[in-house]
Parts: sequence; structure tokens; C-alpha cells
Amino acid sequence: MTLKWFLASAALLAGLGLASGVGAQQASARSTAAVPPSPAPVGAEYVIGAEDLLQISVWKNESLSRQLPVRPDGKISMPLLHDIQAAGLTPMQLREKISADLAEFMPNPEVSVTVLEVLSYRVSVLGEVQKPGVLQLKAPTTVLEAIALAGGFRDFASPSKIVIFRKDNGGQTQRLRFNYNRAVGSAEEENVTLRSGDVVVVP
Repeated sequence: MTLKWFLASAALLAGLGLASGVGAQQASARSTAAVPPSPAPVGAEYVIGAEDLLQISVWKNESLSRQLPVRPDGKISMPLLHDIQAAGLTPMQLREKISADLAEFMPNPEVSVTVLEVLSYRVSVLGEVQKPGVLQLKAPTTVLEAIALAGGFRDFASPSKIVIFRKDNGGQTQRLRFNYNRAVGSAEEENVTLRSGDVVVVP
């Protein structure tokens, strides 16, 4: 009886140890699975500008969901909320603003903001280029890219004396000098990324 009892006890303990190990592995797997992966870093968000076309969607509310152009004054018009400032905000910031304003009229509004068409990113290239005029851009564009889009230089251009006219947040106009020859010949000159409204003048 003693030997049988000892063997039975040993088998029971071994079984409990095995079950405990399996349970620990399962718990560890569940714990690992429950931790979400870290989100990938993202770049700067797009900033809405005048004349951009937006899709405003309010979940389960078709009367408030619609496509809206941003007016020249930077605002959009929505039922209940009237005029809302959109230019200068990212889509996420505008979404949060609309959601907060709609919360006065309905519980927990679910809002999404999508930029359907970018129409506000425009720069001008003037002077001694093949095709002077206004460039309608869709993505961040540098001075070198803008000159290429304008067809390149004319024969008597002065690439080392390019000037970029840019308005700051206070409405003051800045003059930024750009030397094309140094930009393409070395790393001494930064290839400036243009902002909407910039005017590039090639003498």
C-alpha cells in the first residue's frame, strides 16, 4: 500500500506540474497577444487650406454628412454649426472641433474628415523660366522641383540670384535668397521646400 500510494502521489504531482507549466505558457501567450504593437512613427499631418475639398462624415447622420469646399476665407458651412474655421487645421484637429461642437446637439457624435482633393497648395514661378505662372501642387515641392515644373531656365537667367517671396504668419513678406548653382553643386545650399503662396522669382 505504501509503495502504491507513493507511486500514485508522484504521478499526481508530476501531472500537476505539467498542467501548471502548460497553464503558465498559455497565460504568457495570452499576455503577449494582449499587448498591441507600437504604432509606426508618422510624419507631419497635412494642414487644410482654402479651396481644398473635404468629405465630412457623421456616423448614422446623412443629413450632416457631405462634401464641402473650404471657402477663400478658410471656413466651411455645416447645418447646426454654421461657419467653422477649417484652414490652418489638420484633418484630425477639424474632426475634434466638429465633434465637440456637435456634442451640444447629439450624444457622442462620430465624425471623420477626409481631404478629397488638395487645391490650396499653389506656388508661383516667375521671371526667366520657360513656363512662368502658377503651379498647382499636390505634395511637398522644393525650389529645384518647382523650377523643373516651370520648364527650366531661359538662356539669360541668373540661377545664383533667385529670390523666394514668402508671407509669414503676421502677414509680412520675407525675401529668401536661393543660389541654384550651389544647391546642385554642393551641400552648402539647402534645397528649400516651398509653402503654399510662395513666389519664386528667377532674374
